[in-house]
Amino acid sequence: MSTDADAAQPDQEAGGWPDTVGDTALTIKVPAADPLVRAGFPAHVTVLYPFLHAGRIDARVERELAALVAGHAAFELTFTEFGRYPGVLYLDPWPHDPVVALTKDLTRRWPEAVPYRGIFGAGLAPHLTVANSEGPATQDAAYDALEAELAPALPLTCPVPAVHLITWDGARWRDRAAYPLGPRPVPRARHHAYG
Repeated sequence: MSTDADAAQPDQEAGGWPDTVGDTALTIKVPAADPLVRAGFPAHVTVLYPFLHAGRIDARVERELAALVAGHAAFELTFTEFGRYPGVLYLDPWPHDPVVALTKDLTRRWPEAVPYRGIFGAGLAPHLTVANSEGPATQDAAYDALEAELAPALPLTCPVPAVHLITWDGARWRDRAAYPLGPRPVPRARHHAYG
């Protein structure tokens, strides 16, 4: 998710997930949305968290991961609307299908990689967290104001050329590898009959 220069805060400090040293995740970086994020980490859409423990990711896993990701075409995500989970304000990426397809293929190949540790059943819909620090008593007013402030920056359309593997080192998420998606399909030319 981040490099030393743009390191994420530990999720435990943000009241979030119980990250442990060696946790990994697969994410889509969305740097164009970084100015909108108030959550203390770079803008991203999670594809699969957690993935395999870092100690299990060897050359064979990396080859399989690269091939699986390359089997999906590059795409674009457009952010036009906000959404909310309890305590969380997020941007809704559209379309969901390419992200969901990646997650499904990854969990089919590595079924032990249960999205969000099973906390949310089958997982959460794709989202880009904007803010996650408000509690039940303050979130509506705070997030209404934040939505009004950020709405003029939308819509935001971002290319997605790769999926990033990141690792939690106990203090921050660090980039480990980027896996390119396959080429975008070329639209077929229509043939017109002239008579």
